[in-house]
Amino acid sequence: MTGVNLTAWILGPVLGLMTFLFIFRIILTWYPQANLNRLPFNLIAWPTEPFLVLLRKLVPPIGGVDITPIIWVGIFSLLREILLGQQGLLTMMARVS
Repeated sequence: MTGVNLTAWILGPVLGLMTFLFIFRIILTWYPQANLNRLPFNLIAWPTEPFLVLLRKLVPPIGGVDITPIIWVGIFSLLREILLGQQGLLTMMARVS
């Protein structure tokens, strides 16, 4: 297994998992009474919160709605497509080697 294949093998599930967690985070915003410090919600909040804190400094809530999880879903989906999609950089590099 080459370094490119190993990177793609690790990066694919990580980017997919983060996208999945941010989608769950968006769903959790519909339930403000959910305590993000208790199980099982902290399993979603713990890995996503550092990303959200960074982006919240740049993007304020619009009409009282925090759109930063939506932006992160877009970013992770775009990264996954650019790197691992059918014409992705890592996919093309793996075909060459």
